[in-house]
Amino acid sequence: MSALTGKRIVVTRPQKQAGELIDLLAQHGALPVVFPTIEIHPPSNLSPLDAAIQQLDGYDWLVFTSINGVACFWDRLQAAGKNAQALAHLSVAAIGPATTFGLTSRGITPRLIPGEFVAEALLEEIPDVRGKRFLIPRAQEARPVLVEGLQARGAVVDEIAVYRTLTARLDPQALAEIQAGVDAITFTSSSTVRGFVELVGPELVEKIKMDGCLVACIGPVTAQTALEKGLEVRVVATEYTGRGLVQALNQYYQSNG
Repeated sequence: MSALTGKRIVVTRPQKQAGELIDLLAQHGALPVVFPTIEIHPPSNLSPLDAAIQQLDGYDWLVFTSINGVACFWDRLQAAGKNAQALAHLSVAAIGPATTFGLTSRGITPRLIPGEFVAEALLEEIPDVRGKRFLIPRAQEARPVLVEGLQARGAVVDEIAVYRTLTARLDPQALAEIQAGVDAITFTSSSTVRGFVELVGPELVEKIKMDGCLVACIGPVTAQTALEKGLEVRVVATEYTGRGLVQALNQYYQSNG
């Protein structure tokens, strides 16, 4: 029997992306509580992205940091009448397995996938970038570390918002389940943390701490955001994927009951 059997575990991912994590938890006997805290929306202005797509020949590297970035970029690429062939001359980098799958399923094989699924690792592993032009389609709220790191090494970087994350609409039934008591809450990005805190408010955040509810994060960046928002993080996955998060939860309960 899995150590997760019977555990009520909150999934805060956007509704359309929560399926894999929900399935993995259910396979381990957990009882997922679906509580989306963010929604993915197009940027307020698509013109910069459309202009960049018309000028792809001027870039050397194309860097994707999330599967959302891939999907949103691809929508506009197709709207411009282009396909994977338009990227054939580019060196493509992808952070994380989901992002990589989003590319390979569209006929693009990334040249670089860093061993650790964070921007810092990409900066360490990418070859000489001085004078190279980078296009980075990413979230409007993305961390600046990747852009600043590349620019510090002499790269020319165009960072373009291809989507934005907004706080989801509150699901009263799911909120009531959390208020009644859950065993763990999972966070898969800093945005899910911020959305959760905004939706539930400071009183419920404090109750979660007092009740000893386990907070589990997909990686150190997400964990740092959770700490900054007043949550006590006890589980951080070492493999920054949904599967790695479930494994970390399982290992925690095996060791701590």
